[in-house]
Amino acid sequence: MQPGSSSDTGGLGRSPIVRNVRVQLWSGWLVVATIAALCFPLVPDDSVPAKIYVNTVGVSSVLMLFFGILRNRPEHRGAWLLFGSGVAIFVSGDVTYDVTELRLGEYPYPYWADALYLCAYPMLFAGLSRLGRGSGDRDRGGLIDAAVISTGIGLIYWVFVVGPTLEDAGSPVLERLVTIGYPLSDVLLTAATARMLTRAENRTPSLRLLAVGAMLMLTCDLIYTTMSSSAEYTGGFVDSGFLMAYICWAAAALHPSMRQRPRSGVEANRVGGRRLAILATCSLLAPGLLVMQGVQDPANIAWAGIGAGAVTLFLLVLARTWGFVKQVQAQAGQLEDLAMHDELTGLSNRRRFERRLTAALAEGSPHVLLLDLNGFKAVNDRFGHAVGDELLVVVAQRLSAELPAGALAARMGGDEFAVLLPGITAEAAEDLAGHLRAAIHRPVRAGGQDLLVGASVGIADDTGLFRLSGKPGRNPRDHDLPSVGHAAVEVLRRADVAMYAAKADGGRHRRYAAVLDDQAGEEARLGAELRAAMDSGELFMVYQPIVELPHGRVEAVESLIRWQHPDRGLISPCDFIPVAERTGLIVELGEWILRTACAQHVAWRRSGIAPRRMGVNVSARQLAEPGFAGMVAAVLAETRMVPGDLIVEVTETAVFGGGAAVRAVHELTEFGVEIALDDFGTGHSSLGLLQTLPVRVLKVDKSFVENVTLAGRHAVIATSLIQVANGLGLVAVAEGVETAEQAEELYRIGYRRAQGYHFGHPARVPEFARNEASTSKF
Repeated sequence: MQPGSSSDTGGLGRSPIVRNVRVQLWSGWLVVATIAALCFPLVPDDSVPAKIYVNTVGVSSVLMLFFGILRNRPEHRGAWLLFGSGVAIFVSGDVTYDVTELRLGEYPYPYWADALYLCAYPMLFAGLSRLGRGSGDRDRGGLIDAAVISTGIGLIYWVFVVGPTLEDAGSPVLERLVTIGYPLSDVLLTAATARMLTRAENRTPSLRLLAVGAMLMLTCDLIYTTMSSSAEYTGGFVDSGFLMAYICWAAAALHPSMRQRPRSGVEANRVGGRRLAILATCSLLAPGLLVMQGVQDPANIAWAGIGAGAVTLFLLVLARTWGFVKQVQAQAGQLEDLAMHDELTGLSNRRRFERRLTAALAEGSPHVLLLDLNGFKAVNDRFGHAVGDELLVVVAQRLSAELPAGALAARMGGDEFAVLLPGITAEAAEDLAGHLRAAIHRPVRAGGQDLLVGASVGIADDTGLFRLSGKPGRNPRDHDLPSVGHAAVEVLRRADVAMYAAKADGGRHRRYAAVLDDQAGEEARLGAELRAAMDSGELFMVYQPIVELPHGRVEAVESLIRWQHPDRGLISPCDFIPVAERTGLIVELGEWILRTACAQHVAWRRSGIAPRRMGVNVSARQLAEPGFAGMVAAVLAETRMVPGDLIVEVTETAVFGGGAAVRAVHELTEFGVEIALDDFGTGHSSLGLLQTLPVRVLKVDKSFVENVTLAGRHAVIATSLIQVANGLGLVAVAEGVETAEQAEELYRIGYRRAQGYHFGHPARVPEFARNEASTSKF
């Protein structure tokens, strides 16, 4: 195969080399033919060479036009062939005119050339209309704009050509009809051209060349018609203009952009400065012509034509203005809809919900449900935000499906939703809360995964609040009562407090009560004091030994935090750790615990009394924090503690959801830190965790240890767990050992590590530190 062959034609049936040749063809034609047209006035007027010159350019343009159609194979071929036929008939009229003039010495008017011209105009109009129609929806504004422009041009023709022709009773009827036919045809061509120019998508080079040719044709026709009526027409550059129209039409057919009908999502009804100037000029034609005729010949003003044109233009402008008004109203409605709805789920957003709540409070006593998804953050961390968005969409659909008539669901932001229930009882609101929680808890298919999330629901109403509808014995002007707007804010606040109370209870639904405010206030105060305690030295660490059975030698130690408040005394971790979790202080507090415990272990090691391992508890919030593993590595480097000496204790719940928490566990293991699964058996109790997580230590919860000495079923779980641990090669630690009998039984069934009050209470200075006991491998 020779270079440059076109066996691989590509998507357009031609090789890239041929496409380049085609671009050169249309541009080369346009340059050469334009030079020829502009040189035409140099040829002696009305001579035989001039006629041959003109018709050669015209016939060449027709041939190039059809050549472009055949070569480019446009998808709207029929429209192009119709337009090309119109051009061919128009050029044949030129040839007929010149041949007739040569044969008879003078062109008789009207004659066959006029018939050809007038037959060509409808074809040109139909072809341009179909080519400029595009593939978009019908644009009524563009149609009106085209009608304004064509009406303005038609008004000019009426005043200068049509009106005087109709009044000339001395001319034959056929001559007058033909004379009137030309301006009417030009008005049709004006309408098609204006329609093409007013469509926003008609900006391809091909259609622009078509429009330029049509405007040249109209301009030259207007000059020819008005000058012929006064016997002043002499050809020259006007004929060059006609030739340029043919040339532009041929170039439009040669250009590759003519292959496809223009497709665009551009708003065609938009009016720019250029279009507005054209419309304004056309609208002012009626008064302009009236002034011009009044100055030139006040007695012969074309009142009928100008009046009809002025009324038509006024009605068209009025229709266009009404279209603008309707468009603005529609766009305002769309903007309001966008402003009041959540883009992702399609539910109402916070703004619309608050407005509807305010209106509902003015009319009655509505209930508000505020829902927060449990486990959504784990889904985002593990599968990404795209899957999280799919989950939110499904949740929104389930909420909408469960709501009664008249209720409103909204997405308040993130994974928080709200439901407005006007005219419903308290019992019905709580029943619906249960149904919504059950609907959300069903597995959700998203991102190719079966996901499971829950929901915490807070319920509130306006009990005790003032409403505009009035309460018996209340004066709406009382300033000590909240307005409806303030009441809406208060109801949402109550629902939020109830929702967090439900979340603290493990994810259920709770109705607001005043006591929850007291609890929330207490938590806020406790959180503030905890933050201050971190700086004032009120927090300290205690350590509880983990021993080897049966002799009780210390193998490891677990670090635990305590808070000695100056006024409240010793505050239990059960009271302040949950507050730290909810307020986010657990991140900073956890880093302090880790640094303090590591520093203590290093100090003991320097004294030769350190156990082999130091255990530090880590919460789910810490594990999910970005860069947690890096923080642990930095603390180990700062305190110079060996990574293998640290055991990070996590709960089943913290890692069950996967995501960032599991990634953090794997990163810690790669760094050399060992992982212990704390309180095993009290969380999700998934044995799969033991296979997927790099767990080294299994800490059996004390609830399975306290009854281990009883016969029968009480010791079954403890026995099963030690068998699982041994089978997986894990170190099992029995927690909560308080008696020697328990320790003996645990040793009998296979446990070799234990922890509890029987071996030592948590203390600032453990017994092994005081006795300087030796350590062994854990």
